[in-house]
Amino acid sequence: MKSKYLKYLFLLSVVVYSCNSVKQMVVVPPDSRNIRGVPFQNITLEASLKPFKKNDKEDIRKVAAEMFMQWSSLLRHADTISIMLWTSDGSEILDYTGDLNQRLEWAKYIGNPNTEHEVGSGPKSLSLHERAYLYMDNPPDYTYGDLKFIIQALKEAGTALTGKPVKVGATFDPGPEFAKSDFKYKKHPEILEGSAMGHKSFVFSYATLNAGKDKYAGFPKGIPANTSFGTFFGRQSQHFLKDLGYDYIWFSNGFGFGMEPWASTGVIFTGTGFNKDRLGETKEKIIKFWSLFRKECPDFRIETRGTNLSTGIDLAKDGVDLRAIYKGGFNILPPPNSPWAALDGDFGLEMIGYMSRMAELPDDRYIFRYYTHDPWWLNSPWLDRYGSEPHDIYLPMSVARINSKGKVALPTHLNFLTIDDSFGNMPTQVPDEVIPHILKARYNSPTAPGPLVWVYPFDEYHNWASGQQGRLNEVYYGDWFIRQAINNGLPLNTVVSTTSLQSALQNNPKLFSQSVLIGIVPDAGSEYESALMRFVKAGGQFIIYGPADNASKEFLEFLNLQNAEALEGDFQISGNYIPDELERKYPDKIRHKALFSGGGLSTKVKDPKDANTKVLMRMVQSENTRDAVWVRSLPEWQGGKVVYVRGTNSSHFEGGRLLQPDDPDKYFTGPLYLRYVLKEFGIEYTIGKQSPDIKNPVLGIARSNNGYFFSGYVPNTSVKHNFKFPQGAPVLIGYDTKLNKGKATYSFPTAWHREGRVFVEQADGIVSCKEMHSGELGISRRLQISGLKNATVRVFPNDNTTESSIHFYLNTTYPWKDGKLPFSKGEEQFGNNYMVKDVTGELVVSW
Repeated sequence: MKSKYLKYLFLLSVVVYSCNSVKQMVVVPPDSRNIRGVPFQNITLEASLKPFKKNDKEDIRKVAAEMFMQWSSLLRHADTISIMLWTSDGSEILDYTGDLNQRLEWAKYIGNPNTEHEVGSGPKSLSLHERAYLYMDNPPDYTYGDLKFIIQALKEAGTALTGKPVKVGATFDPGPEFAKSDFKYKKHPEILEGSAMGHKSFVFSYATLNAGKDKYAGFPKGIPANTSFGTFFGRQSQHFLKDLGYDYIWFSNGFGFGMEPWASTGVIFTGTGFNKDRLGETKEKIIKFWSLFRKECPDFRIETRGTNLSTGIDLAKDGVDLRAIYKGGFNILPPPNSPWAALDGDFGLEMIGYMSRMAELPDDRYIFRYYTHDPWWLNSPWLDRYGSEPHDIYLPMSVARINSKGKVALPTHLNFLTIDDSFGNMPTQVPDEVIPHILKARYNSPTAPGPLVWVYPFDEYHNWASGQQGRLNEVYYGDWFIRQAINNGLPLNTVVSTTSLQSALQNNPKLFSQSVLIGIVPDAGSEYESALMRFVKAGGQFIIYGPADNASKEFLEFLNLQNAEALEGDFQISGNYIPDELERKYPDKIRHKALFSGGGLSTKVKDPKDANTKVLMRMVQSENTRDAVWVRSLPEWQGGKVVYVRGTNSSHFEGGRLLQPDDPDKYFTGPLYLRYVLKEFGIEYTIGKQSPDIKNPVLGIARSNNGYFFSGYVPNTSVKHNFKFPQGAPVLIGYDTKLNKGKATYSFPTAWHREGRVFVEQADGIVSCKEMHSGELGISRRLQISGLKNATVRVFPNDNTTESSIHFYLNTTYPWKDGKLPFSKGEEQFGNNYMVKDVTGELVVSW
């Protein structure tokens, strides 16, 4: 019987691979939705043409089937499946004449083929950015008609193998990376301006074309002089997408979002100041591109890569009006998380870009994108850059947005860049290893706001970049400051916009009762100002950061703040508010540069005698003192508390792409204070390391199904981690922890993801939490906590667990007939938890 079954599976695979039409062959039922909550609306497998190593119809069908089969255990969790084809660099769209017999220039290279060195020529010392190679000997030639067949083969194979709708997308990249482009670099170099990969190497979306006599599908008589690139590209896209059977288009590498997609400088910010007079004109040009493109190509969906930066940074340095793009009715999906964290380890930048763009959305859709292979630059991030460690899965997938209704909204789309490597291979090792982590992260995805919530000033930043307010320096500073804080361990992975905060609290006043909110100083008289103060006065917890030069009198009184003369330069730190433990201490000097920190340092406590205000850190320069961090709580605030952190960015510009952190051996890193002040709310996450120059970990803490899910990236695994929460020290499931003065201490690997449902109040000792089997009908979960000494233990069971369905046992074993322990409902401020006190020995809890 077994041999007959295996023979049937073999014959089935042969039929799937070789049959010309396999539309009736459904392998995976379309209603398989085992993932918690909702499936992804769409999962996209991005691929180049390199796997199609033969221009042969049967071989093309086999390759197409293999793409879907490799990822089938994940694709069952999607409503729709897409293949995004990196055919060329987008010049196949620009060059298209309407003739399907036209030769196709495609991305058959490793390296940059648009340099002064011909492909495969020049000395071996040339880098891949200076010269390209063919990815295989004698790669096949293709026509546009062949590409059309590939698209159809992908749709037929995908539908047959999954039983789901299959879409295919085209791609456009503004740079020189993927294929030869005579259109960009020989015929029409006037469209080049950005310098991301050399001087004038990137197409800028609002360029104007010179006249050209060559025939194109949308311009059969040639290109008239002064034709907007948006018009030309839009019309060409309409013909190309429709004729070849595409369903949507992807704008890559910041196209449509500014001139310099990877750099901290641009049209507006020069590195030394802001060209404010160019802001209005630049914003208008960007929106005009989108309008012109949509006029010519009205219906095909647009997906976007965006830049490597964030909403505020893009707006302040390149005039990117994301709000206007979102509200323009352009039928776009917003930019996902940047893949560049794999290259530079800057997870703070990845996280702020991701969160700032999802704070508000065109609709409810947004993408999480993961970097598995690179088909151009001879690297496969999962295997090499990440070292098969899943930190760039668990950290960004711990992120969630809170919408205007006060609901947690997860990513609706999932993309993989790419499923093939630089040689056109599709090693099964990668999907086999990556998929379990993706699914686990989705199973554990947030169902409630995290312990920290970023109240993102999406509307404020856009308002400040309009009219005559002249606050670009604050817009530029804010996101860089949070980037630095996340890179130094601030566990920030929930976001709500200032606008949505107000309606979310109206719909659910207790939505953030277990969270600390983090946001900027509000505009005078704004609704956000009213909501913020109302929240704190009703018992809420809030961290305010940034300059207060434009705060209202009422808000200044609320913070007990006054503004004095603005100072910048080097300061001494006064106050030892540094809980991290270092063998070689942090410097006690800090540098505050006005250009990168939203202005000079001017904040002081107005009434130093106020018993409800406690200064935590001062900065001293000669005879001048400025108060930089303080906490305030009034008795009538019902337990509400506010911490103010003025915020020094501790970064500078020295050329290159990104702002560079100040030397940690010379200057203290100001954004660290955002993590340190969590202690004022009972949350402590501190680290132990040898010296300041050792990189700090990145941490995410999500709330899912009433549990706490910790995710981390540890660039240096010699670092020690210490945790304490108001409800006790977290004892992570599957881990042992040594308690030290009530704190749980851990050593973690480079990437880690662990569940916490047990919190212990105990001075010292080694405490463990292990998963046990059920062994009892009606019980779905059983945990064993050992090493307890006169401890108070709080347990957070799954959502909807009731007092009658949870059980505690002390120092006993199966069949759980003896040793049952009385327990009580835990404190309301901690949510749904159950508590036992003065426990010694081994505790087992089940529900």
